[in-house]
Amino acid sequence: MASSAVLKAGGVVQNCFGARTSSRRDSCPQRLVSAFQGLSVSGRRGQSLGVSNGSKVAMASYEAGVGVYGNKAGMMQVFDAEGNAIPVTVIAFHDGNIVTQVKTPDTDGYSAVQIGYKPPRRLNKPETGHLEKVGAPPLKHLTEFRLSKSAGYEAGQQLDIYSMFNAGDMVDVRGKSIGKGTQGIIKRYNAHRGLMTHGSKSHRQGGTIGPGTSPGRVYPGRKMAGKMGNKFVKIRKLKVIRVDAENKCLLVKGAIPGKPGNLVKVTPAKIVGKNIPPWSEK
Repeated sequence: MASSAVLKAGGVVQNCFGARTSSRRDSCPQRLVSAFQGLSVSGRRGQSLGVSNGSKVAMASYEAGVGVYGNKAGMMQVFDAEGNAIPVTVIAFHDGNIVTQVKTPDTDGYSAVQIGYKPPRRLNKPETGHLEKVGAPPLKHLTEFRLSKSAGYEAGQQLDIYSMFNAGDMVDVRGKSIGKGTQGIIKRYNAHRGLMTHGSKSHRQGGTIGPGTSPGRVYPGRKMAGKMGNKFVKIRKLKVIRVDAENKCLLVKGAIPGKPGNLVKVTPAKIVGKNIPPWSEK
C-alpha cells in the first residue's frame, strides 16, 4: 500500500510523507547508548550508584558508617529500670573485624573501608597475599562499606566494637533467613484458603494462574508455591539495649534473621536527616 511505501537511499529511509528516518543498522549504536544510559558499574540499573528515576544524574549510595560482623547467639529478655521485660537478641563477636583495606578516590575512585572477620579453614593464594600485605591474620569473611570519606581508618586496624556502639543507638542487622523448603502460597504469601465444606475440592490450592487463550501464558511475578526463606534479609532501625564488653556481645531489641550461630552484619542505621542527607542534597 502507498501508506507503507518507503524509499531507501544511502542508508536513510524516507516514507511517503517525506519523513527521513535512519535505518536499523544506522540507529543501532544510538539504541545501544540509550539502553545503557544510567547503568551502574555493577551491571544493574541504579544498584550501586543510586540512579534516580526521571533523572540521568548518577548518585552514589553510602553507608551510615563502618559496620561489623557477628554471630547470632540467640534470644532472651532483659528488664529495664521500670521493670518492663524487653525481648532482645544476643549478637556475639569472635576474632576478627579488622580493617583489611582502605580505598580512596585517588587509588580506587571512591572511598570505602573493607573489614575481615573470623579465621577460615583455608585460603587461596590471592586471598592470603591480600591479607599479608596489610599484616592481617587469615580471615574468612570480607566485606566493604562505602563511605563519603574513609579518613580515620588504616589497614590492619582492629575495630573497637564496644566504642562504636552505645546503648540507645539504632542499627541495621542483615542476615540470612531460616530456610523453610518448598511451601504453598498460604504459608509463603499469607494467602486465604478455599472453602472447607459445601462440596469444595480446593482447600489450600492457589487457584487460577491466568487466562487460557489470551495471553495463554503465566504473567511474570505470579505468586505460586516454591522455595521459602534462605535469603538475605535486613532488619532496620533496631535499638541497642546493652553493650557487654566483658562477654563480647551486643544486645539489640527484637528479632533478627537466621537461627543461632548464623553470620550477621551490624551497621549504623540509615536515618535521613541525621546521618544520611535528603535525596535533594546528595
